[in-house]
Amino acid sequence: MKSLKDAESNAAATSRGQYSKRVLILDAAAEVFCREGFSGACIDEIAAEACVSRQTVYNHYHEKETLFTAVVEVVMTRVNAVLFSTLSTFPDTPDNLQEELSAFAVRLTRDCTGTQDGKFLRKLVQQEGGRYPHLFEAWRQQGPCKTTRALAALFARLSHQGALDIDDFDLAARQFLALVNADMQMAVLFGGTLSDDELEVSAHNAVRTFLRAYGHVAKQDRNRLVSTLSND
Repeated sequence: MKSLKDAESNAAATSRGQYSKRVLILDAAAEVFCREGFSGACIDEIAAEACVSRQTVYNHYHEKETLFTAVVEVVMTRVNAVLFSTLSTFPDTPDNLQEELSAFAVRLTRDCTGTQDGKFLRKLVQQEGGRYPHLFEAWRQQGPCKTTRALAALFARLSHQGALDIDDFDLAARQFLALVNADMQMAVLFGGTLSDDELEVSAHNAVRTFLRAYGHVAKQDRNRLVSTLSND
């Protein structure tokens, strides 16, 4: 009985050790890929960063492309967990659409796009997306595409309530994200970030522009234009 318990204990310790090594390798690979890009990174450098042997990296991931894909998937999983938690705070039946959508936009930028993981993914896509599109297909499907669909459903709910006037919910979701991320994207491109005050101003301007296209005032303006053209 004792030998069986010892064997189980040894197996558990081995499993924990293997998991710890995988975490070390993934963290090190993320650092190296972010610094060097996919083409510039090498297994030897990743192994040195993780303080493991080159063979250990190959034993776990076999090749650099497999390791890169694993890094993107792990980071994407963390980003999505935070993202969908943030989406759950989307205004339900807002009394002040400008104010509440702006507050949501701040949370979306600060907690998702502006995090270290968010910046990491954005930098990798900018560096390597054009050269290795197949490496980012899973990210595209599970990241931006899933986000757009979820946000489109939320805008559809507001539109059905009469708070917004939207014909194409997917288009509106993409436009909202583009407006909200515009200033952050420029800051990240040059290795910077936005202060809390800058985030609030950026979010307010983004939502104001969005509501000019999809709010009731925009709808009234379009109706007046149509009426004027019809009379002419």
